[in-house]
Amino acid sequence: MTSAESLYSPWSLRDLVDDITAGRTDAAAAWERSADRIAATENTLAAWVAHGPCPEFAAPSGPLCGIPLGVKDIIDVAGYPTRCGSALRADSAPVEYDAEIVALWRAAGALPAGKTVTTEFAYFAPGPTRNPAAPDHTPGGSSSGSAAAVAAGQVPLALGSQTAASVTRPAAYCGVAALVLTRGLLPTTGVTGLAHSLDSHGYYAAEVRDLACAWAALRGVPDPAAEPARPPRVAFWTAAPLDAVQPVMADAVTALRERLRADGATVTDFAAEQAVAETTAAHRVVMAYEAARTRTTELARADALSAPLAELLRTGAATDPRDYAEARGIVERTRQTVLDLFTGYDAIVGPAAPGPAPTGLAATGDPVLSRAWQALGLPVVTVPGLRTPDGLPLGVQVIGRPREEAALLRTAAWVQARTVPLRTS
Repeated sequence: MTSAESLYSPWSLRDLVDDITAGRTDAAAAWERSADRIAATENTLAAWVAHGPCPEFAAPSGPLCGIPLGVKDIIDVAGYPTRCGSALRADSAPVEYDAEIVALWRAAGALPAGKTVTTEFAYFAPGPTRNPAAPDHTPGGSSSGSAAAVAAGQVPLALGSQTAASVTRPAAYCGVAALVLTRGLLPTTGVTGLAHSLDSHGYYAAEVRDLACAWAALRGVPDPAAEPARPPRVAFWTAAPLDAVQPVMADAVTALRERLRADGATVTDFAAEQAVAETTAAHRVVMAYEAARTRTTELARADALSAPLAELLRTGAATDPRDYAEARGIVERTRQTVLDLFTGYDAIVGPAAPGPAPTGLAATGDPVLSRAWQALGLPVVTVPGLRTPDGLPLGVQVIGRPREEAALLRTAAWVQARTVPLRTS
C-alpha cells in the first residue's frame, strides 16, 4: 500500500462521537476500526513508536466516549517509555504516570492508543513517518506521527506539541486540521520540553469542526463550531518580508481572501508585517538559547545527537545573554502591537507553510511561517481544504487572541467552509 488514495482517509471525531452517543456504534467498535486501520497502513506509514490493544470498557466515560487517542512521544503516558525520537532515550523505562495534559484528555473521555513518532527531541531530525496525502513527501515535523495517524484515519484525535512549527506545519502538509493552544493555558508537566517560553500544546483532527468537538470536551464548554457564525473580520498576512511563500501558496491564499470577502467577511491587510518578520528572527535566538539550557544533558552528549539538534544546542550555548534579552524584547514589543491590532478584527489569516510538503523524507520542511506566532504565544488553527493543481494539501493558519480558542475555532470553521472541501474517501 503506497498510494495517497489508499493512505489518506481522515476519520471525523465529531461523527464518531455523535454515532456513539446515538447508539449507532460504541467505543469498542471504534478501537477495532482503529486497530484494523493501523494494521492495514502502518507498515507503509510508520506513524507509531508503540500502540496498544483496546482497553477494557466498563462504560464509556466523558464526552469523548472512550475514543482512541494518539500521543506524541515526548509526552508521558503511563505504561510507555518516553523516547523522544532519540537514541539517547532508546533504553528508557516505561513511566508510571501520565503527563497532566494526558490526564485531562482521559477525563474528557479520550484513551491513549499509544505513542506516535516525533523528530529527535521535537526538533528537525525526522523519523520514518510518511505523509498519507503524498507518501513521497515529508509529513512535516516535529509532530510527524500524530499528524499522519489522523490523516490516515488510524485515530480520530492525536496530540502534538509546538515550539516553532511542530503542529502547524505537519497539519498543513498532511491535509488535516490542528489547534495550537495559547502558550501556558494548560500545564506541561510530564512533557519533554525544548524552550520554556515557546513550548505549547496542540492536537490534530480531520477538520476544524472536529477540533471544536474535542475542545468542547476538553474544556467542558459548548461546541464552538455548533454555534451560528457571522462573517468574521479578518486581516490577511502575506509574510512578504520573509520572502518564503511559494507562488502556488500565494495564489491559493489570494483566492481564499477573495472568497471570504465575497461571502461577507470584512477583509483588511495585516498592518504589522515587518514586526512579524523581526519576531521571526528573534524566535531563532530565543529557541536556541533556551534549548541549550533546557537540554543540558543532551548538550553534554552532542556528538551522539543528530547534526541539526547538536548545532542548535551549541549555537544556543554560545549565545550572549544580551542577545537573548534583546530577542525577548522584540517579541514582547511585537506582541503588544499585534494585540492592539486585534481590536479591529477577529483573526489573522495567512499561509501555514511556504507551500506544499517538499519531496523526500530526509527533512521536515521550513518552519519560518510559524516562528513569530509561536514566539507571541497566540492560539493558531491550521485549516485544511486547499490543494495545489496536482492535489497536494495547502494549509492556511488562522491566528486568534490569547485564551480565546472557542472564538478562534468558530472563525476557523467559517473559513474552512470557504475552502475546497476536504476529501475523506
